[in-house]
Amino acid sequence: MIDPRRREIMGRVRRLVVKVGTSLLTGGGCGLQRAMIDRLARQVARLREAGKECIIVTSGAIGAGLGPLGFTARPKAIASLQACAAVGQTKLMEAYDSAFRKYGSAVGQVLLTRECIHDRARYLNARNTLGALLDRGAVPVINENDTVSVDEIKFGDNDLLSALVTNVAEAGLLVILTDVPGFMTADPRADGRAKVIPTVERITDEVASSATVGGTFLGTGGMISKVQAARIVTRGGVPLVVAGGTERNVLVRIIGGHAVGTLFLPPETGLASRKQWIAYGKKALGALVVDDGARRALVERGKSLLATGIVAVEGSFDEGDMVAVRTASGSEVARGLANFGSSDVKRILGRKTSEISQILGRKSPDEVIHRDNLVLV
Repeated sequence: MIDPRRREIMGRVRRLVVKVGTSLLTGGGCGLQRAMIDRLARQVARLREAGKECIIVTSGAIGAGLGPLGFTARPKAIASLQACAAVGQTKLMEAYDSAFRKYGSAVGQVLLTRECIHDRARYLNARNTLGALLDRGAVPVINENDTVSVDEIKFGDNDLLSALVTNVAEAGLLVILTDVPGFMTADPRADGRAKVIPTVERITDEVASSATVGGTFLGTGGMISKVQAARIVTRGGVPLVVAGGTERNVLVRIIGGHAVGTLFLPPETGLASRKQWIAYGKKALGALVVDDGARRALVERGKSLLATGIVAVEGSFDEGDMVAVRTASGSEVARGLANFGSSDVKRILGRKTSEISQILGRKSPDEVIHRDNLVLV
């Protein structure tokens, strides 16, 4: 059934990101379900005929590499996971290439780590690469670079990766295909009465707390990671759909405005691209603890962060690094790019703006974080 509201939203989408989960690509076991990739390629071909640009964020490399290396279960050791990814990634991309070539499309492999998003130059380079692939009619197929990722630089799961890619690519929609039909009223594996919630107007604490924690045998995410992805993309003004990947022509039906899966709606106003990168793309390297007056100035009046409202500095960071802004109780209220390194902030915290240049012995900015480089969280 076509939903008029959805049809209007989908009609505005020119570029979309489609994330495909491990459980769909492996069927819950070891090895690849090539039929699933073929169905995906066929649907993407139809969307491209309709003038839509598609980017695929894929899981499945580790799952595809388990069997060839003799594993019967997902290993825990990082080195073993990386070895599985190294073997599985070649099989995964061969499967994508074979399927998409049947429908007249080239695919371009793009492997990312967190550092590719954290660094602004790499972030922009990734955007340019994706644009160049799409301009030439290729379909970018993106995965986390599991062969080199370790805990410090991993995205954690490809739901988060797909949300960040949506921001990088300036896409108008994110679709997460999974092994359940949408965001459910309860865990369908435990409650046979669970039903799909058709639309989430706003991601409240109640919505977030109702998400199922956990993942599948091979995957790392759960419904909670999909809600976290929805928080990111909707804050940037982009809708997200979570839907069952085995449903017939699911992508075509979603873009056609059918009431498939769960639609997470964005607020009326979203963050600009650079603010999205500040909020979600860059890792905080330290924190500034502020008093209540500074908190109110940031949250209620949209002001910059001044030294006079800072009461403590946590961690070590340089000028231009991302830092979190926290209250004394530990609640994070904002994050932004610091105009001073941590050693200088310690010298000027609590002091008036007019005193900063004299204390540091050089002409300095008035703000520790300018409001243009700050995002509330």
